Amino acid sequence: MSFAEEVESLKQAGLVDLRAAPDLAALDQAKGKYLGAQGKFTALMKQLGTLPKEEKPAAGKLVNQAKAEIEAALAERRTELELKAAQPKEPTDFTLPGRRRTFGKRHPLTQVTEDIVRIFRKIGFAVADGPEIEDEYHCFDALNTPSDHPARDLQDTFYIADDKSGAAAVPDASKAGKMPSMLLRTHTSSVQIRVMEKQQPPVRIIVPGRVYRRDNADATHNPTFQQIEGLYVDRNVTVGDLKGTVEYVFKELLGDEVKLRFRPHYFSYTEPSFEIDFSSPMVKKMGKEWLELAGCGMVHPQVFENVGYDPEIWSGWAFGFGIERIAMLRYEINDIRLFYENDVRFLKQF
Repeated sequence: MSFAEEVESLKQAGLVDLRAAPDLAALDQAKGKYLGAQGKFTALMKQLGTLPKEEKPAAGKLVNQAKAEIEAALAERRTELELKAAQPKEPTDFTLPGRRRTFGKRHPLTQVTEDIVRIFRKIGFAVADGPEIEDEYHCFDALNTPSDHPARDLQDTFYIADDKSGAAAVPDASKAGKMPSMLLRTHTSSVQIRVMEKQQPPVRIIVPGRVYRRDNADATHNPTFQQIEGLYVDRNVTVGDLKGTVEYVFKELLGDEVKLRFRPHYFSYTEPSFEIDFSSPMVKKMGKEWLELAGCGMVHPQVFENVGYDPEIWSGWAFGFGIERIAMLRYEINDIRLFYENDVRFLKQF
């Protein structure tokens, strides 16, 4: 076999191997076989030295041409294999519309809370906050609800275990000379006490936050819920100020068709005390004339004395209501548990 025939044979074999390479690894292996330092074309170039002087130029040109064809085939096959490797493993219909990133939304309870806060800010109220793990004094005693008070039976619960003994702290431990009993707060009224302890009147605050009760979960109750309370303390504050503020807030929140009524009630930390009922076309659609909405009253003189305010100089009112109830009325939701199940199908409606 002449040198030219050997070059042609080697070139054809190389083209076949390169074009048949199934993947990039096989292609690199074929490249080394023919073009590497120990490759066949390298060995062929070394044979040029054994040829007659007059045949060397033509033979060298022939080898270079064959080598150039091999390199071109190598580049072409590499492009094909890289494109194939970049393609999806499964068939894809690129004519389908793209998937858009969905945007999150505020929880409906957050939306209602922000609306309530916005309404109160319009009339000069500031937002106050406090701890969810509270001591007995701020949660009950300072609010004129001592340990032997009947009102404690409905709320005196969820005490925090003592770190050292592992036992639940006993009620009224502070009076026994022990560390104050700690519990999950049952209302945000404890924040009102903390604010009044630190600030002299006038006071005008609202306190939104999470609270805990000893309730069994059902369509209208949950052991954890959101509450918002308000407190206004100044000179010559009257029930008329309370009624005017409450009516303004709820009409802003639920519409001008809302009607309110105040029923005498009992709360240990207000005197006189009232339950607030409201009526609207939505309530009548539910088959009811009135629906209980909130509790309120004039701050009890004993509460003022507990925080160092002179009840002969200062007067004030306080109120509180559950945010879930407002959200249920606004969005016509019939089960409070839906707010806490984190079902995206429910939450994305708001």
